[in-house]
Amino acid sequence: MKLHQNWREILKKAWSIKLTVLALIFSTMREIVPLYADLLPRHVFAVLTAIALLGVLVARVIWQENV
Repeated sequence: MKLHQNWREILKKAWSIKLTVLALIFSTMREIVPLYADLLPRHVFAVLTAIALLGVLVARVIWQENV
Protein backbone atom coordinates (compact mmCIF):
# COMPACT_ATOMS: atom_id res chain seq x y z
CA MET A 1 0.00 0.00 0.00
CA LYS A 2 1.37 3.40 -1.00
CA LEU A 3 0.25 6.92 -0.20
CA HIS A 4 -0.66 9.22 -3.06
CA GLN A 5 1.91 11.91 -3.69
CA ASN A 6 -0.71 14.58 -2.92
CA TRP A 7 -2.12 12.94 0.21
CA ARG A 8 -2.10 16.21 2.16
CA GLU A 9 -4.22 17.89 -0.51
CA ILE A 10 -6.59 14.92 -0.53
CA LEU A 11 -7.01 15.17 3.26
CA LYS A 12 -7.89 18.86 2.94
CA LYS A 13 -10.26 18.67 -0.03
CA ALA A 14 -11.88 15.22 -0.24
CA TRP A 15 -15.53 15.20 0.81
CA SER A 16 -15.28 11.58 1.91
CA ILE A 17 -12.68 12.60 4.52
CA LYS A 18 -14.76 15.55 5.71
CA LEU A 19 -17.90 13.44 6.00
CA THR A 20 -16.04 10.68 7.83
CA VAL A 21 -14.84 13.20 10.41
CA LEU A 22 -18.41 14.50 10.72
CA ALA A 23 -19.69 10.95 11.29
CA LEU A 24 -16.99 10.44 13.92
CA ILE A 25 -18.11 13.61 15.70
CA PHE A 26 -21.78 12.55 15.62
CA SER A 27 -20.93 9.05 16.83
CA THR A 28 -18.87 10.42 19.72
CA MET A 29 -21.56 12.93 20.65
CA ARG A 30 -24.16 10.14 20.68
CA GLU A 31 -22.20 8.52 23.50
CA ILE A 32 -21.24 11.67 25.44
CA VAL A 33 -24.43 13.77 25.35
CA PRO A 34 -26.63 11.30 27.29
CA LEU A 35 -24.12 11.35 30.13
CA TYR A 36 -24.74 15.04 30.76
CA ALA A 37 -28.26 15.80 29.59
CA ASP A 38 -31.35 14.01 28.38
CA LEU A 39 -32.58 16.94 26.30
CA LEU A 40 -32.39 15.15 22.95
CA PRO A 41 -33.68 11.72 22.03
CA ARG A 42 -30.87 9.17 21.83
CA HIS A 43 -31.60 8.33 18.19
CA VAL A 44 -30.85 11.87 16.90
CA PHE A 45 -27.09 11.36 16.71
CA ALA A 46 -27.50 7.83 15.38
CA VAL A 47 -29.56 9.21 12.49
CA LEU A 48 -27.07 12.05 11.88
CA THR A 49 -24.22 9.54 11.87
CA ALA A 50 -26.05 7.33 9.36
CA ILE A 51 -26.70 10.33 7.07
CA ALA A 52 -23.05 11.39 7.25
CA LEU A 53 -21.88 7.84 6.47
CA LEU A 54 -24.24 7.64 3.49
CA GLY A 55 -22.67 10.88 2.31
CA VAL A 56 -19.26 9.23 2.66
CA LEU A 57 -20.36 6.40 0.38
CA VAL A 58 -21.61 8.84 -2.25
CA ALA A 59 -18.50 11.02 -1.97
CA ARG A 60 -16.23 7.99 -2.48
CA VAL A 61 -17.72 7.22 -5.92
CA ILE A 62 -18.35 10.73 -7.26
CA TRP A 63 -15.52 12.42 -9.16
CA GLN A 64 -14.18 15.41 -7.29
CA GLU A 65 -12.53 17.89 -9.66
CA ASN A 66 -10.13 19.56 -7.19
CA VAL A 67 -8.77 16.39 -5.60
